[in-house]
Amino acid sequence: MNAYFSYLNEMLKQIFTNIGLIFKGQGNIATDFATYHQVFAAHAGSFGPDGWILFILMLLFLIGIVAALFLLVYFLIRKIIFRPRTKKGEEEKMKQEIQRLNLELYDAIREKDKILGLKTNERNGLTPGASLSGEEEESDKRFVRLDMIDQRYNGENIVTPIPDDAKDMDLAGICERFRNFACSQMKLYYTLDTVRFFFAAMGTGKLIILEGISGTGKTSMPYAMGRFFKHGAYICAVQPSWRDRSELLGYYNDFTHKFTETDFLTAVYEASYRDDVNIVVLDEMNLARIEYYFAEFLSIMEMPNKDEWIITVIPGPREDDPKHFKDGQLLIGQNIYFVGTANNDDSTFTITDKVYDRAMSLFFDNKGYAFEAPFTEPLPIPYSLLDNLYQQAKKDYPVSQETLDKFNQLDAYVIEHFKLAFGNRIMKQILGFVPCYVACGGTEIGGIDYVFKIKILKKFEVLNVGFLRDELDGLEAELTRLFGASEFPLSRAKINDLKKMSK
Repeated sequence: MNAYFSYLNEMLKQIFTNIGLIFKGQGNIATDFATYHQVFAAHAGSFGPDGWILFILMLLFLIGIVAALFLLVYFLIRKIIFRPRTKKGEEEKMKQEIQRLNLELYDAIREKDKILGLKTNERNGLTPGASLSGEEEESDKRFVRLDMIDQRYNGENIVTPIPDDAKDMDLAGICERFRNFACSQMKLYYTLDTVRFFFAAMGTGKLIILEGISGTGKTSMPYAMGRFFKHGAYICAVQPSWRDRSELLGYYNDFTHKFTETDFLTAVYEASYRDDVNIVVLDEMNLARIEYYFAEFLSIMEMPNKDEWIITVIPGPREDDPKHFKDGQLLIGQNIYFVGTANNDDSTFTITDKVYDRAMSLFFDNKGYAFEAPFTEPLPIPYSLLDNLYQQAKKDYPVSQETLDKFNQLDAYVIEHFKLAFGNRIMKQILGFVPCYVACGGTEIGGIDYVFKIKILKKFEVLNVGFLRDELDGLEAELTRLFGASEFPLSRAKINDLKKMSK
């Protein structure tokens, strides 16, 4: 091996010497290679096995370096010599093609807006050609669908007269009438308690969630309610891709200079012209995360001052914007109810407490059973009449102090044993829901039972109930102590379900 290193030392010296001579112009490549051969021949006989191995490795390394240099030179030459050159005429042709494609895209978007306009006209009772002729078709207005609503109502709000048979009707009578209407005209069968819960929820807040397995009538109920009030419910299908408010309200298109209006925005805007009950359905609302796309509405509906229920639709207002816009903003009418349907399966997101706490919910766990009902007409009434009935119910049927005291004891028990508190928002909902439920024909304890089930026991599902079985037995005993063994059937059934989950 020493012989190999002696060879390597002498070879390197010879190489650098020859390189220096080449730069001076005194070198000769043929003579250089002959010298390299002489050096190799003088030392090769004494390399030994280790020396030959090192020599071969060094030779392969040198061959790799030379090959890499040749490849680098080859690719550089190819890039310089064979680089494609675009002729000036071809560049101009490409620009024209891009302009043509942009024009086709613009025409396609305009055609889509026309189709949406035709659908809106058909729903509003206008002839198909009325909104797309002459001046309107070439309009520079950026809100096409909302502008057609302005034209449909001619800038005047609709006044709904109170039918003679509704002037003396109470909430219990309205519940019975809706149930008979759904049965006789739509072949939809709901229990009286389900109808009472729905109407009492409408008197408590503007967001109602209908949960349950598919096919139990969640979407049918708000649809039937819209038919009952003689103003069809708007069905807005939630998509899994919804991530923010633009999916719900639409967005301004900088290319077309038009606002892409959604069915949801159209429904909310049209409600501003009406004084009757408007129902907007967010179908399959938990296909996307509700607190993402509906967050603004969740916050707005918490404001006690109804005049502050305002959403900003577009930040830069114009004079030709829809008539009910004020500085690009729209006031959410009190006559709108948002009803969300939710399936509980692997394809949906879990509804968080943030949403549950701000909504009233109903659970559909079985199909309705057919019954006979007399043919019943719909009941078109102004929202003010329904709201007055709710406000009167809260005056006539306030929750008794005795029941509130018992409920506060139940609250203390839940805090001590389950570390869950009711909170002020839930107490406010109790004070609103229970009187309305009583006015609909229910009982005070029945209303408390329902709220306790959907607001408190619902939260138990996220607890490790396997370790709380004895505590659940104690909770059931506390219900018996406070309200009696025959009361709170809904909560007791829920507790039994939780016990089964713990096995």
